[in-house]
Amino acid sequence: MKDSDCVDFLQWALPKMHMQWQGFRKVRKQVCKRIDQRLNAISLSDIRSYRNYLKTHTEEWSELSNLCGITISRFYRDKKVFSSLQKKYLPNLLNQLSEEDKTSLNIWCIGCSSGEEPYTLNILWQQILSKDYPNYTIDILATDIDDNVLKRAEKACYSYSSIKNLPVPLLNIAFTRKDETYCLKPKFKHGVVFKRHDVREEIPHRTFDVILCRNLVFTYFDIMLQKKVLAKFRKHLIPNGLLVLGVHERLPNATEGFIMLSDVLAIYQRK
Repeated sequence: MKDSDCVDFLQWALPKMHMQWQGFRKVRKQVCKRIDQRLNAISLSDIRSYRNYLKTHTEEWSELSNLCGITISRFYRDKKVFSSLQKKYLPNLLNQLSEEDKTSLNIWCIGCSSGEEPYTLNILWQQILSKDYPNYTIDILATDIDDNVLKRAEKACYSYSSIKNLPVPLLNIAFTRKDETYCLKPKFKHGVVFKRHDVREEIPHRTFDVILCRNLVFTYFDIMLQKKVLAKFRKHLIPNGLLVLGVHERLPNATEGFIMLSDVLAIYQRK
């Protein structure tokens, strides 16, 4: 399939799924490759045939939506975000929670891919933060729509390219190496629960102290869907809780209920 044909198709199809082309422009090759494989799987000759197929098989839109998931991730991605969370924002939140006699830090990682983000947080907690907050436990819910990446997350074995951004002392402590594969030690899996979940659906019936939704909703979804999901976040995030976006993402204009703590890091606090 030609790139131009795929671009035309995505510009037609994405708005119908409340997604925006701008977010996919630089990562479209991943999606186009999957669509090409889908055409072969259902014996269609070209992308024009697939467009007609979608018009007569409405159930296929759900399949196409799944094909649009972007699975780019790595440990300690955007290191300034994790450094600031560790040194400033999480300690400030924990100090507040201690005044409320809470003993658990509840975090939700959305679009967790193969576990790089939640495991990074767990490593930072176990090796650094827990020493200053020994009476606290950490509870991380990590969700993704893709069963395949969740299976990889449960296995927790990675190539060097996935873990190379971790500070060397943390890398050496948290992983065992066999040939060119780095596997997370079992102790650093403890406290992280993986579940399949589509963020567009109903949110888990619990509240969180921190929600990380980086490089997903506010990159790939259209404004209407962003606002819909954001309203759910506000409902399930504690007052003064943290909402962390990707560094190039921002909340929609005229958003109420959140204060920006860092424009550079895209960290918000719920009022």
